[in-house]
Amino acid sequence: MKITAMTQDEQKKLAGTHAVDSLVERGLIRSGMKIGLGTGSTAIHGVKRLAELIQAGKLTDVRAVVTSFQTGIACEDWGIPVYSLNARGIAGTLDLTIDGADEIDGENRLIKGGGAALLREKIAAYNSKRFVVIADESKFVKHLGTAFALPVEAVEEARTSVAARLAELGAVCTLREGVRKAGPVITDSGNIILDCLWKEPVDSAALEKDINAIVGVVENGFFTQNRPLVFGARSDGTVFER
Repeated sequence: MKITAMTQDEQKKLAGTHAVDSLVERGLIRSGMKIGLGTGSTAIHGVKRLAELIQAGKLTDVRAVVTSFQTGIACEDWGIPVYSLNARGIAGTLDLTIDGADEIDGENRLIKGGGAALLREKIAAYNSKRFVVIADESKFVKHLGTAFALPVEAVEEARTSVAARLAELGAVCTLREGVRKAGPVITDSGNIILDCLWKEPVDSAALEKDINAIVGVVENGFFTQNRPLVFGARSDGTVFER
């Protein structure tokens, strides 16, 4: 009997569902927790599974902090209570954040921000006691930033100067344009995105700091400081963890 390989979308759903179920089973997601919820086509499956468990009464008093309008709307639709990270009951820290990634290297360093939500995603991830990433098998790479462009969120007024400094760091930069919208993409925080590629492998941890030191940069999509627990789904229907 021929086994049909899972599509990328099926892998995303498998990774999100398996990760949440596994975390609940181990007690890493529990009732009463403060949970950051990421953005994108993979993270949304984790959000949906969390909502199903809340609706079934298996989790109660979960307080969610969302990283984008997209995730906030999904939580409204699925009945997950949403709070600001600044709310008194959250107090600036999260027990766990679950999110997707655009690239994951062998040391679980990431590129995120394909959905232009990198600023709020990093605020959640870097203020969480535990960070969990879910992904399909296409997201695992040897080197970051040479195939999928690193997003750099910048203030519009500094677009030219930031692009020049990024070029000095070896990047080829492109202003991200909107789809079905004239002009550049504007983030949830009102900034622009410069997408950056390198021809050769780079030191992502060093570049994360160097890029953020550029005047006019708000944040960049290298995530190297809070290494996540990663759940990856393969096309054969298995899920691995590292």
